Amino acid sequence: MPRQRSPEQSILFPWERGRGLWRLRFVRSRPLLAGLGMAALLLVLGARERTRTGVRATRATLLVVRQAIDAYRADHEMRCPPTLGALRQDGYLRRAPVDAWGQPLELVCPGRRDPEGYDLSSPGARGAAAGLARIE
Repeated sequence: MPRQRSPEQSILFPWERGRGLWRLRFVRSRPLLAGLGMAALLLVLGARERTRTGVRATRATLLVVRQAIDAYRADHEMRCPPTLGALRQDGYLRRAPVDAWGQPLELVCPGRRDPEGYDLSSPGARGAAAGLARIE
């Protein structure tokens, strides 16, 4: 015997099922909220990657400047240059040494850790000389 349809079953529009237009608006806004969430995630990840790229570029600059300082010290009886600008004037560097954010590098001679050596560092992305973002 075939099953008979009850007269109560019928096709309903989404706003007729219960919660009204509020549920329909939430269902339609889900893709928008997901898109906004993805955009925010991409912005955060992009900023983090830019900072990491700057740190890598600054470390590469520090290596080049360290080689120039070592060459200067070898030519000048292990004395440190008076400033990093002197390295450029004497021909050890082509450009003024700056980090990836345009901040000048800092040279401390004699070094805090090694009295015979020197300390070369960058203030980092935030530019605070003694901050946690300092790159050595």
